[in-house]
Amino acid sequence: MNIESFIEKNAPRNRIALLVILDLLIITVSGFLALYIRFDFQFSKMEMGYVDRELKYLPLNLMITLLLFVLFKLYRSVWRFASANEFLNVISACSASTLIQIVIMSFMKMRMPVSYYMMKYVILIVGVGSLRFAYRILRMLQEKRMGLRKDSRKNTMVVGAGEAGAMIIKEFQNSRYLDQKVCCVIDDNEAKQGKYLRGVKIMGGRDDIRYLAHELQIDEIIVALPSASQSQVKEILQICQETGCELKVLPGLYQMINGEISVSKLRKVEIEDLLGREPIKLQVESVMGYVAGKVILVTGGGGSIGSELCRQIVAHKPKRLIIVDIYENNAYDIQQELKRKSPELDLVVLIASVRNTHRMNSIFETYRPDIVYHAAAHKHVPLMEDSPNEAIKNNVFGTYKTVKAADKYGVQRFVLISTDKAVNPTNIMGASKRICEMIIQMMNNHSRTDFVAVRFGNVLGSNGSVIPLFKKQIEQGGPVTVTHPEIIRYFMTIPEAVSLVLQAGALAKGGEIFVLDMGEPVKILDLAKNLIRLSGFKPFEDIPIEFTGLRPGEKLYEELLMSEEGLRETENKLIHIGKPIEFDEERFRKELEELRKTADQDSEAIRQKVQEIVPTYVIKEAE
Repeated sequence: MNIESFIEKNAPRNRIALLVILDLLIITVSGFLALYIRFDFQFSKMEMGYVDRELKYLPLNLMITLLLFVLFKLYRSVWRFASANEFLNVISACSASTLIQIVIMSFMKMRMPVSYYMMKYVILIVGVGSLRFAYRILRMLQEKRMGLRKDSRKNTMVVGAGEAGAMIIKEFQNSRYLDQKVCCVIDDNEAKQGKYLRGVKIMGGRDDIRYLAHELQIDEIIVALPSASQSQVKEILQICQETGCELKVLPGLYQMINGEISVSKLRKVEIEDLLGREPIKLQVESVMGYVAGKVILVTGGGGSIGSELCRQIVAHKPKRLIIVDIYENNAYDIQQELKRKSPELDLVVLIASVRNTHRMNSIFETYRPDIVYHAAAHKHVPLMEDSPNEAIKNNVFGTYKTVKAADKYGVQRFVLISTDKAVNPTNIMGASKRICEMIIQMMNNHSRTDFVAVRFGNVLGSNGSVIPLFKKQIEQGGPVTVTHPEIIRYFMTIPEAVSLVLQAGALAKGGEIFVLDMGEPVKILDLAKNLIRLSGFKPFEDIPIEFTGLRPGEKLYEELLMSEEGLRETENKLIHIGKPIEFDEERFRKELEELRKTADQDSEAIRQKVQEIVPTYVIKEAE
């Protein structure tokens, strides 16, 4: 071992040894200094009897006081981060030492002046406390001198003068590795305004954010309101957006409960924070017992919805999970994730196309699934407009073949993932999904399997959705492309969508189309503007927004139900059931056969054939 490594290894031990030596010196000096002060700072007036008694008690005093310092952890604290708690330990140790001295000296009939004890007590606290806090002060001065705390630090505003805000500020103040300088705190509580939080002034409420951000040249705003509602946080974030500052937010109340408030828990503001509604909380736990111990099959299990389905299903202990996907990269990714997180899971991952009748029958015969979630589908509206026959082959007949295999091999429940685009469809993708719903309805009337469909709107962050597209366009400097300034959509997060699918499976009695109450729709233009602001730019100035016109088959708004379907509530007020539309099943079967032949021929007449089956389908030509 070389000298450098030896010194580095023993540095903490050496610092403790030095601290003990200095403590011994302070304890020794404190008694004699107390006598010196007691006798008016004149040695000539000091009575030698008191000095003799001090000398006689000194060895015992040193031993007892050092032992108390150890018991009160004065040698185990990291004094660079010393706070009120450490100072309280210093006071407690010195108090105990002084009280023990009074008792022992009285018992030994070693009378001392009353004022001596008081003065010695104060000197001991000041000496021991100053020694420890001086280390912190010197380190701060040294960091400033060495340039570790630069003037170029980010000027930071903290919104929230509660416990979370205080802990965030404390971490910024104590860390030498963080470059934030907290300039002000914002809180709507008027009783707090004008006061100080860990030395930082609480300068006003939310209405003052814009002014203070400009006046103090704020670079970053941290929203530390873990117990606030989503709507309250949204209002504050909208104000913060207008400042052009970088935004970060503390995730939620559970961080407070778990004592996990720290800078590392901060995350950048996401577009989900600005959707304008509370996250939908579905009571999945109460109905997920039907998954436990069952063999579950998920088609399209590597996609955005399919992979999240797999994650949530695994949490409820299925007997076996079978993932079927045609895309090997997606299947591989979810396979590796689940193996890593749930090594005990009986997992089967198969590469297969739902369009292959023999392959699907073979899978169902071999693994005998109890529940099937059918998420495999072509979903991109513009791409399917250009390849309508492929949409029909995959979505309609892939579903039909999977449904027939489920019926043949005795699946208990079959849940189809559908879309709001199936309602009065204006594109081939939506029309294909409407036909899938009709297949589900027909099969449910003639099978022991419970067939249901789940219909929801756009999913934030899914592959090919608008948010990832906007982010890429912003990274490239724009423009951000929006098809129409008035286009609106319903949005939900992937976990919300998947929770609905799982709950629908639990509530299913067969033949239902489940619909989620998704709240108010959101303007796509507003999403684009918010995302540009969250990225630190100004819409139309730093990043242009271009309107490209509605694409073939695209609506200005989506509907969740056809008018004739109506709505029926379930025990969960956020989930509704649409009344199925009656149709001639015999005619439908013949139309399906004609549709199959047309699709196999890659015929240009495919849209007309689809319209014969789905009269509400409106064929729109490209403008």
